Amino acid sequence: MDIETERLREFFAAIDRNDMRAATCHFDPQVVRVEPEGFPTAGTYRGIAEVREHLAQGRGTWAEGTCEPEKFLLNGDKVVVYLHAWVRLKGSTGWTGGRFADGFVFRDGKIIEHRSFGERADALAWAGIEDRG
Repeated sequence: MDIETERLREFFAAIDRNDMRAATCHFDPQVVRVEPEGFPTAGTYRGIAEVREHLAQGRGTWAEGTCEPEKFLLNGDKVVVYLHAWVRLKGSTGWTGGRFADGFVFRDGKIIEHRSFGERADALAWAGIEDRG
């Protein structure tokens, strides 16, 4: 899991610094991004350009903040990342955040799928992982 973990750490660090080109450098050209109903930019996005625009749209609402990986769990080619987001949105003085999970599928060292989940248990079920910690 070393290469996947390192690439995902780089991905979230790039999101935090608002560098979408760096965030998508390990994405497969045919990547699929799925953000579930109830999320601000829900939908399915395909290909690096569309996914990059989607990520930029979401990150563009932040005045400042972070989305920190807390834990990585692996099952075959799937990785679930527990996340803690803490952001101040543009035009706001208050901070908001929460804990959730993202799921990734890797092939040949590239991310071919990226999904977000509001509930960590849903991400674990998607990946067929049991978190015993």
